[in-house]
Amino acid sequence: MTHPLFDLTGRVAVVSGAASGMGRLTSLAFAEVGADVVLLDINEAGAQETAHEIEKLGRRALPLNCDISNADQIRAAYERVDNELGRVDVLSNIAGEGIRNDPLELTEDEIQQVMQNLVVGRYICTQEAAKRMMAQGRGSIFSIVSIAGLSALGRNHIAYSMAMGAVAAMTRELSTEWSSLGVRVNAIVCAQIMNEDLRVRIAADPVLGASYLRGLPIGRMGDPSDIKGPAIFLASDASGWMTGALIPLDGGNLAKNVSGSHPGMPAAVPN
Repeated sequence: MTHPLFDLTGRVAVVSGAASGMGRLTSLAFAEVGADVVLLDINEAGAQETAHEIEKLGRRALPLNCDISNADQIRAAYERVDNELGRVDVLSNIAGEGIRNDPLELTEDEIQQVMQNLVVGRYICTQEAAKRMMAQGRGSIFSIVSIAGLSALGRNHIAYSMAMGAVAAMTRELSTEWSSLGVRVNAIVCAQIMNEDLRVRIAADPVLGASYLRGLPIGRMGDPSDIKGPAIFLASDASGWMTGALIPLDGGNLAKNVSGSHPGMPAAVPN
């Protein structure tokens, strides 16, 4: 039996990046515990596939073509939500990509593109959700933050890391501003969760995969389905007195000292 604290029946959740990966799994998780789900993504076909899976669960899905870096598209999407579903109870900010480039070669345009995608777009999405949540007296917002926003990765991640650090700060600031108005704001801090881009990079550089595993005491890479539990928890009444938190979903990465070791840890591979 599912505990009623985790029940999202009658609530509407908005998920950006819902066509694939963690966004898709988060959307399905919300539907599995009763929510209707708004699916924001530029991948229309993928969003439609997620919508079909949600409808099989007996919940309503509203797939919307939305570029999360485009403020006008975000606002138009929320107007559709107002007209078709009438409320917003949960927002999950997952969409957004970074650009990797040598810090000495990184251009202003590249920095601005990453910030627009990962920070400004998410802020507009959050702002629109919060307006509706405050009007109804409650709501829960959470964003995905990479560990790159809390500790350095190197490997040309500078623009991505700066953006993720900004999202972490945004989480704390908006929690402080809005929690007394009924809107909780949290973040899930992710380490290496497998996706297609990461799979390609590891296939091209096996040393990279071993490097990741050396930092993961749990002994495996993350899977997109690992997001389900924390997502349901933060969206639901089970986390009703939790706000401003940055919750690690990292296989123990942040807890482990760089000089530490764990059973089964891959041997160091020289460059």
